[in-house]
Amino acid sequence: ELFSPSQKYQLLVYHADSLFHDKEYRNAVSKYTMALQQKKALSKTSKVRPSTGNATSTPQSQCLPSEIEVKYKMAECYTMLKQDKDAIAILDGIPSRQRTPKINMMLANLYKKAGQERSSVTSYKEVLRQCPLALDAILGLLSLSVKGAEVASMTINIIQSIPNLDWLSVWIKAYAFVHTGDNTRAINTICSLEKKSLLRDNVDLLGSLADLYFRAGDNKNSILKFEQAQMLDPYLIKGMDVYGYLLAREGRLEDVENLGCRLFNISDQHAEPWVVSGCHSFYSKRYSRALYLGAKAIQLNSNSVQALLLKGAALRNMGRVQEAIIHFREAIRLAPCRLDCYEGLIECYLASNSIREAMVMANNVYKTLGANAQTLTLLATVCLEDPVTQEKAKTLLDKALTQRPDYIKAVVKKAELLSREQKYEDGIALLRNALANQSDCVLHRILGDFLVAVNEYQEAMDQYSIALSLDPNDQKSLEGLQKMEKEESPTDATQEEDVDDMEGSGEEGDLEGSDSEAAQWADQEQWFGMQ
Repeated sequence: ELFSPSQKYQLLVYHADSLFHDKEYRNAVSKYTMALQQKKALSKTSKVRPSTGNATSTPQSQCLPSEIEVKYKMAECYTMLKQDKDAIAILDGIPSRQRTPKINMMLANLYKKAGQERSSVTSYKEVLRQCPLALDAILGLLSLSVKGAEVASMTINIIQSIPNLDWLSVWIKAYAFVHTGDNTRAINTICSLEKKSLLRDNVDLLGSLADLYFRAGDNKNSILKFEQAQMLDPYLIKGMDVYGYLLAREGRLEDVENLGCRLFNISDQHAEPWVVSGCHSFYSKRYSRALYLGAKAIQLNSNSVQALLLKGAALRNMGRVQEAIIHFREAIRLAPCRLDCYEGLIECYLASNSIREAMVMANNVYKTLGANAQTLTLLATVCLEDPVTQEKAKTLLDKALTQRPDYIKAVVKKAELLSREQKYEDGIALLRNALANQSDCVLHRILGDFLVAVNEYQEAMDQYSIALSLDPNDQKSLEGLQKMEKEESPTDATQEEDVDDMEGSGEEGDLEGSDSEAAQWADQEQWFGMQ
């Protein structure tokens, strides 16, 4: 009661701000609402008062927290509470002319999340009108399929008026390619930017380049660029979830564990550390833990594509295919140009014997993203599941390998087809050719299997050993190697060597282990099919 109405308003805002910083968002919204009511009453009383009092009240009223700022804070609270509709309603209530760039930016992001693309585009354009160098607004427009030329036209005046800003038009062109799924041209354009002295060793560009190599299926260059970015900025978090996933796929689980620990030391409030730890658990075959870590990452960032893919893969491997499908579909909605999202969904369809749905999806991807080595291989993968379309699969894989002879997934699927046809010599030639310029655990293991089929046991053992040196956790290579060792030096039931009985006891050991081995291989088939 001792305070004036304006002071009461100020105190309510301060109280709400304190609650906001203590993460008591519902309480903060309540206090902000009370503050706005107080401001409304204050406005009414100031209109009633005679003009003589205006001279003394003006300085005080100028110091009062802005009503628009209070509404923005309320919207922030609602977004933290996942109440996006309420956040939009609050910001929509602010007249267009009074909206600051940060209000328009928040509105644009909220509209985009809610699927209101037209309203989102309008808000992003309003941000660019006020701040022509707002790169996030540029990326927002490109992600909503606005043409690169149209976006560039909105920044042309500022580019011409400020020196050393000519790179921006090339930057817009590069990210226009990114958002249309043209990975090759995007990589070439960003590489040309990176060579310019102003943007050399730019961490953001290196991260984008690493992500593009990953999307293009060039994992080796992707890892290389992520490592470069990490060396330049040891506190980098963005993109580290993809980096961790790539390391895990290569069997470098110790590196993945170290990366996860380092990221948690930087911040546990981002999705990336949880995803990296989840990848470590997934590739250690601890699917329940991977599921929990993926869910935690999604809780922190519902737009994390890598978190959705991790959780989807964990659910699929736990046999909860329908739940997995929901997560892969959401990943596709967020990243329609990322092939691995479609791969995950198609794997789910194949796991549930929904070959027709898988074929429809693979054909759609082929038409949408174009006929490249990756889409051709994905379509061939589905064709391999149906005996009627085996020849089509062969044609598609040949096309894919003509485009990219080193594309591992295409080589693996072609080898699978040759194995079915028992053309082992052709398969060995294919695998040797693929391994001439790269080393991959799966390729070495499959080559080992083919060499066993043609009785080249010693070289098969060498190939299994190489595969295990690349990924010590590869169960199939380990089983292949153990099988070879048993055949080379068989033992009887008492584990004593018996030269006379060598052949018989070795066969018996194979028969005993065959069922469990087949079951273990079958369990892993779904995941390794994606490699």
